[in-house]
Amino acid sequence: MQSAPLPFERRVVMSLAALYTFRMFGLFLLLPVLALYGTQYEHHTPFLLGVALGAYGASQALLQIPFGILSDRIGRKPIILFGLIVFIIGSVIAAQATSVYGLILGRFLQGGGAISGVVMALLTDLTSDESRTKAMATIGASIGVSFSVAMTVGPLVANWGGVGAIFWITAALGVIGIFILFALIPSVKQAPQPKREALPAPELFWKTFRNPELLRLNVGIFALHFVLMANFMVLPQILEQQLHIERSHHGMLYFPMLVVAFAIMLPFVIIAEKRRKIKPVFLGAIGLLALMELLLMVAPPSLVFTIAAIFLFFVAFNVLEATLPSMVSKIAPAGAKGTATGIYSTSQVIGVSAGGAAGGFLLQHYGMVAVLGLGTLFTLVWLVVAWSMKPPRFLASVLIPLRHHNGDEIAAKLRAVAGVAEVVIVESENTAYLKVDQQLVDRKALNAIVG
Repeated sequence: MQSAPLPFERRVVMSLAALYTFRMFGLFLLLPVLALYGTQYEHHTPFLLGVALGAYGASQALLQIPFGILSDRIGRKPIILFGLIVFIIGSVIAAQATSVYGLILGRFLQGGGAISGVVMALLTDLTSDESRTKAMATIGASIGVSFSVAMTVGPLVANWGGVGAIFWITAALGVIGIFILFALIPSVKQAPQPKREALPAPELFWKTFRNPELLRLNVGIFALHFVLMANFMVLPQILEQQLHIERSHHGMLYFPMLVVAFAIMLPFVIIAEKRRKIKPVFLGAIGLLALMELLLMVAPPSLVFTIAAIFLFFVAFNVLEATLPSMVSKIAPAGAKGTATGIYSTSQVIGVSAGGAAGGFLLQHYGMVAVLGLGTLFTLVWLVVAWSMKPPRFLASVLIPLRHHNGDEIAAKLRAVAGVAEVVIVESENTAYLKVDQQLVDRKALNAIVG
């Protein structure tokens, strides 16, 4: 694909970031409020509210990879449109629900709009290789901003109109997403070839799944989002019941903590990436997460201590949320980035589903301490699993279109270029997939070989 003009790419990136952000914002709004306001639903129990909180993760886990593969066959926009319609239907059902079972159904359908991978694939279709890293970073940053804003707005909306008002807002955001899809995002006129850096390749699934270093990261993202969802079954109650902070004020408490935590996270991410210290930063963040879980579990209620612990939890969470995808990208074999990312994302949403359900079950039967105890156990196990990981090589993915068909000869020449670590030739796509050290590789030499 030829490099697109800068204004075109900027419009594509901002539009797709808005589409992605509006949908995620609607999902994040519920996180800080359901444990407190969910008692308005008939037949509610802490366990069933936990199931409702994590239900969207269950349907995403089922559909995320199939949607991505299907979008290669019938196009990106039809799948995104279908996903947004399902998301809107789920939001409306949840907004009108009076029982917890209706809420669970609505949440499950919300997650059925599993379009995250397809949106990323569309981004790949419409942007040049040179600008794609910055484009994906823009979307990642937009998700972080939406999380912070949703944690502030969610308690305010719930205090004003209950949980139902949150779902009406998410439905409206879904409608705005459809407008963005057709009014602002260009169509791909030619059916795109399957791109292994953007979407899963079925033939690579089991090989990628069994990769031990990637498996550690999949365990990690599962544990991180398990702990996040389980924690938000108890943290709002700790703030209200033990520290006597009114639920309508919780958002104003979360927002400054998240903003400062984000600012503190940035230097650690820069150290990890620029100075190539990603393993110690990564292990330190897991250790901090485990320590905060343990201290929240054993320490007596104290306003200053609890706020400090929650703040440090957000710091650790932000560092891990930023470094995990980067490590997946570095470790994924050439030509298997889309498959590795698909498995990673599925592990994440399974953690969302399991964390909500397990947190609710333990809260109902054993109390808050048991939920925090399970979080401590999960993070300590994760720390043990991650401790023996190999420090990842700082390799970037490069895709090179091929004009010649002598794949073996081209592969041998590419491997001989300094800085090239891996080469995979996929002749059916006329593409060479490379993993390279950007500080060493000679781009002109690569282009001369395939030119």
